[in-house]
Amino acid sequence: MTIKNKLRLGIGFLFALSFICCGLSIYFLNKLSADARSILKDNYKSVQYIKNIGIIIDTAGDGFKPNEIAIINSNLYNQQHNITEVGEKKLTDSLASKIEQLKLVVANPTKTYQLKLEIKRLLYGIMQLNMTAIERKDAIAAGTANRASILVAFIGSFLFLVSFSFAVNFPGYIANPIRELTERIKEVSNRNYHQQLNFKSNDEFGELGMAFNTMTRKLDEYEHSNLASILFEKKRIETIINSMHDAIIGLDEKMFIIFANEVACTLIGLPELNLLGKYGPDIALENDLFRNLLVNDQEKIKIYADNRESFYTKEVLQVESKNKVIGKVIILKNITEFQRLDEAKTNFIATISHELKTPISSIKMSLKLLEDNRIGEMNSEQKQLLENIEEDSRRLLQITGELLDMAQVETGKLQLNFGSTHPKNIVDYAIKALKITAEQKQIQINVNCDENLPDVRADLDKTTWVLINLLSNAIKYSHEKSTVELVVKIYKADEIEFSVQDHGRGIDERYIMRIFERYFKVPGATVDQTGTGLGLAIAKDFIEAQAGKIGVESEVGAGSRFYFTLKRFGK
Repeated sequence: MTIKNKLRLGIGFLFALSFICCGLSIYFLNKLSADARSILKDNYKSVQYIKNIGIIIDTAGDGFKPNEIAIINSNLYNQQHNITEVGEKKLTDSLASKIEQLKLVVANPTKTYQLKLEIKRLLYGIMQLNMTAIERKDAIAAGTANRASILVAFIGSFLFLVSFSFAVNFPGYIANPIRELTERIKEVSNRNYHQQLNFKSNDEFGELGMAFNTMTRKLDEYEHSNLASILFEKKRIETIINSMHDAIIGLDEKMFIIFANEVACTLIGLPELNLLGKYGPDIALENDLFRNLLVNDQEKIKIYADNRESFYTKEVLQVESKNKVIGKVIILKNITEFQRLDEAKTNFIATISHELKTPISSIKMSLKLLEDNRIGEMNSEQKQLLENIEEDSRRLLQITGELLDMAQVETGKLQLNFGSTHPKNIVDYAIKALKITAEQKQIQINVNCDENLPDVRADLDKTTWVLINLLSNAIKYSHEKSTVELVVKIYKADEIEFSVQDHGRGIDERYIMRIFERYFKVPGATVDQTGTGLGLAIAKDFIEAQAGKIGVESEVGAGSRFYFTLKRFGK
């Protein structure tokens, strides 16, 4: 029999006993109620009727008043219709006869007195008959109540004993196997697989015991067949992880820490025992570095460890199995030496660029003097050489300027002077700066900038530099006698878009994603078209520093469209 059926049987048995007890109680209560109603209906009312008649007989004088006669007739009528005992009808009929006689002889005191005595005797007889019946029925009701009490008490006691036995023994029937199963499971969790359950029953517990025994045997077989190789692989992986100079932390899909190498423990400042098996967010509440690793998405992290400032890059690898994420690995790579070299490179470039600007400016001044006829006349070859020197000086000054701007961005010393300006001011400055360059290639710059556009919040110098750079590139990559479109329009409710469209050869799709990287140059460009590869990278930094966006759309053979957005002033 299954446990479910046993529970049904036991609970059904208790329910049946409860039903029997309740049924008997209801039966005896109804019987007692019927006996009580019988006493009230059959006898007590007769006593009341006789009592009412007797009161009138005792208080009446020589004659009866109309209301007294009405009371007598009413009670006599009710009594005649409430005959319940043997002999009560005969006495009632005699009483009715005597009352009629009394009504007729009210003028004769002697007969009236004699009739009243007989009427009282009859009244007493009827009352005595009903009182005797009341006592008899009361005794019957009391007997019924006693029997009911005894029977209900017996059944209740039996039900209590059965229920008590059921309550004491049945939980053990359920709890004991579960307790034994729990103890065996604890042993199995400690890798003690030599556990067996001896449930000698033909219910679910018996099936559970058989399944558990099969499981422990299989686990024992698996443990002995694979444990050595698993432990070896685990130890080898742990050795490899601990030998790495990068900090490595592994978390499962529920964010519990499953491993952390020695470097990671040193950086976090907690021993391995305080990390393994702990819930990651709980550790993050008390450890700032671990909180940054879990919450922040920044790729480069500055950490103070061993009394010195170190730099690390964070990489998060998702661990998947059957297209389901089962955990992740956080890797911190130490780039302190590279960071220092990069800073040294940046400082070197900034210093050299700054130092070069002065002699280059001096060279340009000397070239201006040489071009003055008051210094002396030059032949055509000398003029050509002078133009070449001036062009090289211009390019060199542009390169040093870009290197200085890049150094400012990398060192975080970029200074922005925000203000309100109309987009047309930016456009006019850029067009003016590139007017001669465009005319040399006979390129026409078509400007579409509405006078009614709202002001933008921007650094005028930096933004003009960006637009000049985009226009300069468009002129470089455009064919002679072509056009370049410069369009300024409302992009969103709070943004203004500047775009430069050329009709050159365009950019291959595979280079689009790298076009704003530092030092990147699109392959295939001519010597005149190539630069340092810094212009677009610096432009991107300038625009993003002003909370704007910059991008490019291009198609090979159809030209390129570079654009950037700026916030409206006051937004």
